Amino acid sequence: MDQQSSVGIRLLEVRRSRGLSLRALAASSGLSINAISRIEREESSPTVASLQRLASALDVPLIQLFRVAPECATVVVRHGEGLKSRSGGVLIESLGAGLRGQRSGPFLMTLEPGASGGEESIHHEGEEFVHCLEGEVEYTVGTGRHHLAEGDSLLFLATQPHTCRNLVDRAARLLIVVVAPPGDMQATQQRHLMLWET
Repeated sequence: MDQQSSVGIRLLEVRRSRGLSLRALAASSGLSINAISRIEREESSPTVASLQRLASALDVPLIQLFRVAPECATVVVRHGEGLKSRSGGVLIESLGAGLRGQRSGPFLMTLEPGASGGEESIHHEGEEFVHCLEGEVEYTVGTGRHHLAEGDSLLFLATQPHTCRNLVDRAARLLIVVVAPPGDMQATQQRHLMLWET
């Protein structure tokens, strides 16, 4: 399986485990049936905003769309082996998924020059931490704009609409950690334990 497109297969598994039709997921996510079908068939990769909308519609944390292994107490992800999704000059790589009771979702995001996390802002429960590893980005959170250069960090409540954009002529790399509210992810996992089985 191509790791870069396996998010589509995971989406299909989660949707089917919930007993949802493409039409039902489209209605609850606001994405078209055709767009979701193309993602599941690995004909296209979802944007960051689309991934978050799908995860919210499925009532799962975003990290679950990147998870393929059974839950365990320790997770090791070798360099370059995390599940990936690429769309519109943005590459998102999971840095760890599958921990028992997991509340955090660590990701590496690479934005090519001019690329953004999506034209639409996203929002979700919990907190989000961003650390700029390389390059420069503009992060919009609520009504505020924050310029992040190499070594800068940003922490915010993720219920605020947010998005990011690379405004310079070289790639930017960000470490992003999404943290669910206490008890939120655990409760979701208990309600839908079957979602995490592969």
